[in-house]
Amino acid sequence: MSHRNFMSNMHRFGARVVDLYVDGFRSMKSTGRTLWLLIILKAILLFAVMKLFFFPDLLATNYDTDAERAQAVRSSLTR
Repeated sequence: MSHRNFMSNMHRFGARVVDLYVDGFRSMKSTGRTLWLLIILKAILLFAVMKLFFFPDLLATNYDTDAERAQAVRSSLTR
């Protein structure tokens, strides 16, 4: 199987998967849609809170300039 043929098959498979979910969401009743929207909103809010409190931007707080940040990353990678 050639690379081009494989990629074409994967594109078709991906399109079929997306169509499956889109059709399922369209045919869902309003209660199901509301619940899914609440789940998505909750996940976005959860990740935003986690980003703010558990993953601070240490490079921005510990170094003043981009050059200092770049040097810190380089030295950390080459240890």
